[in-house]
Amino acid sequence: MSTIVVFGAGGTAGSRVVAEAVDRGHRVIAAVRRPEATSYLPAGVRTVTGDATSERSVRELAPDADALVVAIGGGERELWRNAAENLVNTLRGMPAAPRIVHLGGGSTLLTPGGTRILDEPDFPAEYRESALGQADALDYYRTAADGVSWTYVSPPPLEFHPGTRTGHYRTGTDQPVTDAQGRSVLTYEDLAVAIIDEIEQPRHQNARFTAAY
Repeated sequence: MSTIVVFGAGGTAGSRVVAEAVDRGHRVIAAVRRPEATSYLPAGVRTVTGDATSERSVRELAPDADALVVAIGGGERELWRNAAENLVNTLRGMPAAPRIVHLGGGSTLLTPGGTRILDEPDFPAEYRESALGQADALDYYRTAADGVSWTYVSPPPLEFHPGTRTGHYRTGTDQPVTDAQGRSVLTYEDLAVAIIDEIEQPRHQNARFTAAY
């Protein structure tokens, strides 16, 4: 059994990561801004006020954790880079520091031509700031996260939605995983499976991976 802290545990992705971890017998700490609004989380989850961009929050929660899952959203572009910097700088040098598992954006994946999906001319303008924020975080992990263990997880860039847990998926690295029809599809429930699988059996340490059917 591992102890897993989930920042953003009240959100669409974070709540599913919490549920998957609890179902597998892990100890889960749900770090959210408003603990009183998370009564829907599974029984046995410890809910605390927490913020991935706060050094104090990370210092308080990290000593008890094996992994810190970052599933935050809803902020301006700087949010995700600030979270990555805070986590790395706070954990660096900490004895037995937990691993960072950052749920990032699918638009940071690459097209067959090698460009980022977020840089394509038809990428929706309303999603560009958050996409750039997630890209900033990925760049930071890749260039400045020495001395810590991290994994960045990208869902499919388009067809990613709540649905059914199948427990099945395939993984890739920097390009979307596609089926025979060229589609890259995954539910939030199965992304949570992939994240907990990665925590239980690390295969992408200090790297990014993506998952789809």
